[in-house]
Amino acid sequence: MMPDMIFLATVTLAALIGVIVIALAGLRAWHEWVELQRYALSGGRRERDGASVANPSAARIELADLRERIRKLEAIAAGVDL
Repeated sequence: MMPDMIFLATVTLAALIGVIVIALAGLRAWHEWVELQRYALSGGRRERDGASVANPSAARIELADLRERIRKLEAIAAGVDL
């Protein structure tokens, strides 16, 4: 009678540990999926310490575009045709 109880307790404990491991793995996967969705919604920018950090090459392109706009606006203000 006693060996059956020990076997049953061992199997039950192993099953409980298995369920806990699966639950923790699922929770981790859910957390990573939510982070992936946040990354996708932010347009591919990661956030560090509350500040958005863009791709360095994309930042350079955007900066060049802004400089070009400023140059055109200054030319318009000076009355020069481009």
